[in-house]
Amino acid sequence: MAVLEPAVGHLLRRAGFGASEQEAGVWNELGVRAAIDKLVDYELTPNPVDTGIGGTARLGITSNGPFNPNDEIVDARQRWLFRMVYTARPLQEKMALFWHDHFATGYGKLTGQLGGEGATRALAQVPAEYIDRRQREGVGQVPRGQLELFRDLALGNYRDLLLAVAQDVAMVAWLDGDTNIRYFPQENFARELMELFSVGVDHFTEEDVYAGARVFTGWNLKRHDFARGNDQRSDFYWSPDRHDDGPKTFSFPIYRDGRRTIPARSAMDGFQDGIDLIEALAGHPETGAFLCRKLYAFFVNDTGPIDERVVQRLARTYYATGFNMREVVRELFQSREFQDPVNYWARYSWPVEYVVRIFKEVGCAGFSANQALSPLANMGQTLFEPPDVAGWSTGASWMSTATMLARMNFASALSENQRFALRTAALDHGLSSEAVLDYFLGRMTVPPLDVDSRQELLNYLNANEAYVGTRIQAWFKGAGLAHLIAASPEYQFV
Repeated sequence: MAVLEPAVGHLLRRAGFGASEQEAGVWNELGVRAAIDKLVDYELTPNPVDTGIGGTARLGITSNGPFNPNDEIVDARQRWLFRMVYTARPLQEKMALFWHDHFATGYGKLTGQLGGEGATRALAQVPAEYIDRRQREGVGQVPRGQLELFRDLALGNYRDLLLAVAQDVAMVAWLDGDTNIRYFPQENFARELMELFSVGVDHFTEEDVYAGARVFTGWNLKRHDFARGNDQRSDFYWSPDRHDDGPKTFSFPIYRDGRRTIPARSAMDGFQDGIDLIEALAGHPETGAFLCRKLYAFFVNDTGPIDERVVQRLARTYYATGFNMREVVRELFQSREFQDPVNYWARYSWPVEYVVRIFKEVGCAGFSANQALSPLANMGQTLFEPPDVAGWSTGASWMSTATMLARMNFASALSENQRFALRTAALDHGLSSEAVLDYFLGRMTVPPLDVDSRQELLNYLNANEAYVGTRIQAWFKGAGLAHLIAASPEYQFV
């Protein structure tokens, strides 16, 4: 059995979702430095993960009718879970999750504006799987959903990501940009662009918000209705006649020469206003540190104070590379602070991380991704449904009596489902309680247990009679031990 080296396991839990027993040896062979490059430069790794959906001996999919993640939100959630489990590019999926929280956009509100199918398309549509059918119907191409945008630009230029998000159908609808017109500027997007997406609170004024709202007047949506099947689609639409073409002045510089006013432009040229503001915010002196604090909490440690020395070092890389998130993240993983064992197990596992990791470490063949959706909601996280514009409350906020019970119940249900495979594993790896425990603790990565915690698990294995690895003992104890480990306090950290 390949057991992840501690430093490699730490990297994979943070930059991905852990590793299965079969994957561990490959990552150990690479070592930390090569593993960082493989994770960060993920485009070099082929990733036909979607072709495995519906295959045998894998996490299953349950759908009402043909599996359709472009139009059905439940299917879209299952597809994302499947990709997290089996992707050959774990950091790409992990960054998509990070951006999904950072640019929080929720399905529930979107359904009121775009309809159920329209909201799913805006959030999760996959053009490569969708265009052929649409072209045969004479409709033409369709835009990528927000999740695909996050995957495409996961480690790209942050300025480009901000510009793409500003034109993203889901974001425009979510923050009411489709009602932003010259006579009635809508402030929601401008406010969140500054407060949540770039400089953070205390670094802009209410006058900046109003000026920003005027900048984005005319950044609206166009809705298309198709008679066949009552189809609907929304696209981003630049509407010059709805744009406020007057000058807009801010409390911070917009241009490199220090000018703070976006000049008056003709309506036809007014789209440049938004590009100028986004460029200024991407390069604002506070944006780098704001982003890097979030990256530190997400990847390094959310159980203690943020190390401002690391933040400032990463922020310098952000500006020096022209807002290149790939190099910021690479430097973070290579930093001595990230690799310091004191930061191992110093981050609370998000519900979706917990579920995907237990899928990889316990097994999930014959289990359906759909069976995880309600437990995830009970744990406090539903994909494509963050609670508000600020995203989820993370860290210790994930933990409560109710959410821990939900985690325990899920661990029990999955372990029971995997009972046959766990019995075989127990038979193959242990003729004593110590041996079988060591095997499971190596397969299901946890921090070193104290003497009392380890003894409790041994007591479970030896209850009624000494564990000697019989088939009946393996049948009952294998699944039970996996459940106890996954439900333990230690397993709630990554």
